[in-house]
Amino acid sequence: MPLRSAAVHQHLEDFVAKATTPADLTITPRDLRFGRGTTMRRWWLNDDPFATAFYNALSVTFPKGEGFFVDSVRTFREGTPPRLRAEIQAFIKQEVIHTREHVAFNRHVTDQGYDTRLLERHIDEALALTKGKPPIGALAATMALEHFTAMLAHELIANPRHLAGGDEQAAALWRWHAAEEIEHKGVAYDTWLHATRDWPRRRRWMVKAIVMLATTQKFFVGRYKGMLELLRQDGITGWRAHRGILWYALGRPGMARKILGAWCAFFLPGFHPWKHDDRALIALAESDYADAVLPRVAVAAA
Repeated sequence: MPLRSAAVHQHLEDFVAKATTPADLTITPRDLRFGRGTTMRRWWLNDDPFATAFYNALSVTFPKGEGFFVDSVRTFREGTPPRLRAEIQAFIKQEVIHTREHVAFNRHVTDQGYDTRLLERHIDEALALTKGKPPIGALAATMALEHFTAMLAHELIANPRHLAGGDEQAAALWRWHAAEEIEHKGVAYDTWLHATRDWPRRRRWMVKAIVMLATTQKFFVGRYKGMLELLRQDGITGWRAHRGILWYALGRPGMARKILGAWCAFFLPGFHPWKHDDRALIALAESDYADAVLPRVAVAAA
């Protein structure tokens, strides 16, 4: 029996070793706080209602969405190789801190007079669809959504235009979150590979492709509806709202357009999030949000 257990353990180690997560990757929860004691503009991102609506609508999804991610990955933690188990634990810690900071950010949103109850109800309805379903389905959805957040995070840091003109603390929050999304972008995927290690490759590919297609549709429809609702509260409705959202997504700065290539890569045979090593962006983001956070810390300590 001990020999068999050792053989199984070695098989799992060999299986995960085939993934392309960098051997020297360290996932570090950064316990930072943003925007405490500050007032945020209603259109905090460059006085642009469309840019502001995008990030506000996205932030409203995070507290419950990231709780879903944590539960989905935690369910499959037992029996994973030591390195993956440690990465899952670090992933959970990062996501818990993200939740705390977005709860605080969302308070700023409501303080500016926005009513987010409709957006929150849509999130509850989406999460309710997973109730009673096999846990592997929730893990697959998490794996797909984590690729989405990694794509958005890469583009957000790589192109400073996205947060240009934003309130200092709000922009720092988003760069910090993006850096950690890049850092842990392979955890859900590696957990998925481990959980489906006995599946034929064709079945694994088909399931993840179907889930990604469904997730993409729900993600864009959900954020579009959320933006429309927040813009409606700004008095921006009808063709003006639709035109502004589409231009923001596809024109300038064109977040949706610019992540298209990374989205397509997900469907390639042998895909892994770390086939594109973009850790250099983490250091870039850290320098930016440190500039926003450290001076306030220094002033408070003085």
